[in-house]
Amino acid sequence: MSAVTEPEESFAPPATFGHPALFYGGAGEYLAGTVPFVREGLAAGEPVAVAVPGENLALLREALEDAADAVLLLDMHQAGRNPGRIIPGVLRAFADAQPPGRRVRIIGEPIWAGRTATEYPACVQHEALINAAFEGRAATVLCPYDIRGLDDRALTDALATHPTVIRSGTEEPSDAYDPEGVVARYNRPLPPVPDALDIAFDADSLPHARHTATAEAARLGLGGSRLDDLALVTAELTTNSVVHGGGSGRLRLWARDGHVICEVRDRGHLTDPLAGRRPAPRDQRGGRGLLMVNLVTDLVRLHTDEQGTTVRCWFALS
Repeated sequence: MSAVTEPEESFAPPATFGHPALFYGGAGEYLAGTVPFVREGLAAGEPVAVAVPGENLALLREALEDAADAVLLLDMHQAGRNPGRIIPGVLRAFADAQPPGRRVRIIGEPIWAGRTATEYPACVQHEALINAAFEGRAATVLCPYDIRGLDDRALTDALATHPTVIRSGTEEPSDAYDPEGVVARYNRPLPPVPDALDIAFDADSLPHARHTATAEAARLGLGGSRLDDLALVTAELTTNSVVHGGGSGRLRLWARDGHVICEVRDRGHLTDPLAGRRPAPRDQRGGRGLLMVNLVTDLVRLHTDEQGTTVRCWFALS
């Protein structure tokens, strides 16, 4: 994978940025913590967006009544299926579309009880990286956590990824706040898959590797635009490996649990934790490969260290 040329970003949130976790138990506490947040933002002339799971989105829309028309409402089941696209495709996309310097308010709920164990590490890293992605921005991102539906690990991680936590209407600092540590802790090697198609590639064999992987994905049942997306992802990742990851790599592909999964490994080392999650400026040439991968896949898991980088991507079969 590509070595990073952009400066690394601090995890310390400046005074202009707020990122509280809202611990709630039941619909009443959910609405008590979110509706005033939205109404206060609208009263102050701040653009407001809400990206939460569909059932909570319906609760908020009903509670906000006519004020809901002034809010960008997104179902996180769709908008944030892949946690890696929430920062560039939802949070920063909304904030960056506003006039320079205008404060924004966003409710983002990326972790819910239906998230799988495979998705969870990417969700936690996303929450930690919000602090770097909004450094220097006038914004508040409120993140609700269902204390009845989530396990203790999720609530403990919430204290590490958010500088403050709101319980029963009271906001207090989190003594466990350590987003950089969370990103490192969930940078875990991905479990091996013994029965995958495995293709070694270099600059001369790129077309063969891509064609073989796309044909195998079609055989496994992936079709239409999703097959096109997989072909684009494998092209981007394998090219990046050749150009920036030591000149060669391995492309693997298999099917599991209703998904076709592709993986690219090489000898590169990613040093920027926001690689692939930072929106690209309109005038930027190149450097959009990992961002594109995050935007078109259903899940991306990544592991990187001094020995190399692995990017694993999921594509739903239906």
